[in-house]
Amino acid sequence: MSEFSPDGVAGLEWRKSSFSGAQSECIEFAVGLPGAVPVRDSKDPDGPALLFAADAWSSFLAGVKSGEFPTV
Repeated sequence: MSEFSPDGVAGLEWRKSSFSGAQSECIEFAVGLPGAVPVRDSKDPDGPALLFAADAWSSFLAGVKSGEFPTV
């Protein structure tokens, strides 16, 4: 994981969960950066993004989907 400046992720297509609705306490992820997944705070779209290796992000999503992480 590394931090990316806002300029480094300009022009990417950002997405967030459809379950987040109108809530502003979400993360967004971007597509279009080969081998990496940028993630940012939806409340601060002009702020920095964290950059995860694509395989690490896939493993994280698989863990979420399988219930590996406790829910609130």
